[in-house]
Amino acid sequence: MTDRAAHRPAQDLGYAVVRLAPLALLLAAVIIDVLTPSAWRFNRFLAGPPALAAATWGPVGTGVIGLLALAADIAMTGDYGALDQPWAWLTMAMIAVVTVAAMYASHVRQEHERTMADLRSVAEAAQRALVRPLPSRLGSTRLATMYLAAAAQARIGGDFYEAQRTPYGIRIMIGDVRGKGLPAVETAAVMMGAFREAAYDAPDLPTLATRLETSIRRSSAQTRSKEGEERFATGLLAEIPEDGTVLRLLSCGHPPPLLISGGTVRELEATAPSPPFNLAVLLSDEYHVDTASFGAGDTLLLYTDGVSETRDRNGVFYPLAERIEPVAAASPGELIDHLGADLLAYASDNLVADAAVLVVRRE
Repeated sequence: MTDRAAHRPAQDLGYAVVRLAPLALLLAAVIIDVLTPSAWRFNRFLAGPPALAAATWGPVGTGVIGLLALAADIAMTGDYGALDQPWAWLTMAMIAVVTVAAMYASHVRQEHERTMADLRSVAEAAQRALVRPLPSRLGSTRLATMYLAAAAQARIGGDFYEAQRTPYGIRIMIGDVRGKGLPAVETAAVMMGAFREAAYDAPDLPTLATRLETSIRRSSAQTRSKEGEERFATGLLAEIPEDGTVLRLLSCGHPPPLLISGGTVRELEATAPSPPFNLAVLLSDEYHVDTASFGAGDTLLLYTDGVSETRDRNGVFYPLAERIEPVAAASPGELIDHLGADLLAYASDNLVADAAVLVVRRE
């Protein structure tokens, strides 16, 4: 899986600048005070450094910066010859009060950050348990996967994928549940469990889709809420017979996969899209299977709409096929690494939806 932590140099630089800002302000106040006439008193700015420090420094660091500011104020006031003036003591008291308040604010911030870190840790563990890493090889295919969480780090989503080796060939599922949070994860778990159970013995993809539809419908019926009744998932099922050169696809309202063959990239649009899961009763319960040539060296790239609907700063959607074509000959792992880095760069490291990708190459 691709990790987005390696793609944050701009954020790290911004944090360093903000962290050094209190010291820079303190130093600037002292230097400007030394270089200007004594009537221009810049010691009143020394309450700023401890206040700024609360944003990035801990309580101890904030207190140290406050003490430095107080020491600088005493030295500057002594240079004015005004240590016995009431306004001088008032300024010192103001710096001290701001420092104490900033230390408390820093403590509260750190407690909040610890809570958020715990929430993210639980969310990531739940996501890993649901979307588990796939083996790098299944039968005659090689696999690589990627899951990028959206910017809302504590809001885990309902993107999912799975692959199984069955008597009918390699069967693959990728999907996306409408919505976010635990309800979406619950539905995704239902879909994953149903696929793992049915993929091995369902005689064809329409039968497999019907079993998935039945599972999500039962789960929604047991959820006594309007949200449960309206919950649905898009999905794409693929079947790759190990003794042939064909690929079978069944799309249930999901974005079309990309077929990379002979250095070219093309979308495999469904000729007759099937209904999303849990909407078959409202739309249609007929499932249509498309076939395509899939020989040795060919690659299939499946993805969720978090990839295709990623926008740049100008609001332009990510042109997946165009961005993949230059690295079409790369291995599945290299393809995933390139796509992950390129997607984050395109979105300025600010994904608004989870993005899942599964790459399959026939050996």
